[in-house]
Amino acid sequence: MQQQSQPEALDLAAMVADLNSLLRLKTTVIGIKMFATKEEMEAIPKIRRPLAVHTTDQIVSMASRLGWTVGITGEDLVGAQCRAVIGLAPQDDKWLAGENYVGVWHGTAEDARKRQEALDVVPYGKYQAMAVSPLTSGRLDPPDICLVYATPGQMIILINGLQYTGYKKFEWGVVGETACADSWGRALKTGEPSLSLPCFAERRYGGVPDEEMLMALSPSHLNKAIVGMKQLAKNGLRYPIAPYGIQADVRAGMGVSYAKK
Repeated sequence: MQQQSQPEALDLAAMVADLNSLLRLKTTVIGIKMFATKEEMEAIPKIRRPLAVHTTDQIVSMASRLGWTVGITGEDLVGAQCRAVIGLAPQDDKWLAGENYVGVWHGTAEDARKRQEALDVVPYGKYQAMAVSPLTSGRLDPPDICLVYATPGQMIILINGLQYTGYKKFEWGVVGETACADSWGRALKTGEPSLSLPCFAERRYGGVPDEEMLMALSPSHLNKAIVGMKQLAKNGLRYPIAPYGIQADVRAGMGVSYAKK
């Protein structure tokens, strides 16, 4: 986990209001926060603790689909895969072998190991607990990362907002199954915005709809994206993106954006 500077104070509720105005999101924007001890996590106001065994996907969706604030330790999760991605179980040789996936997700033991080795995960030993909560609740102020579920059309505008100033090319990977490593695993590990195509498990157990992608990013990066999207909107580049017509003369449409340049 990279060393983080003191986070800037941000109005999380106002950020969510801006996001919903700019992108018309249908899914609750949430935060994830990791804790060094179970007691710190359980001190969060009105936190719920699971009464059954779940996947991390389900815990995340309790916040994003139901609006709950939920805290877990490794014992609340179904197995080593969910635990290891968020640093609540060791990424040891047994985990790296991925034996359970041979003949299920991969044809050979070598393929399973390669996939396990490709996952971005939080290093083991620093944390004992995790909590998720809607950003508007303010209970994780500030969260380590924010999760934004959006359609591809919404997501490209969010990415354009991130790139409005301080441009950089984003290069993301797809590990396949265990795609939570592409989103919250990578964002927690690196502090960088991390886009994913939610995997089978996220959709089957977490209830993520077919059309949604997932961006995990720090509160400061989310704020940067919002500032950028507001400027894009002033430039007429906003969501929803209205189809212009595949047979129309494009010069009139492009002239609106570029005639003065």
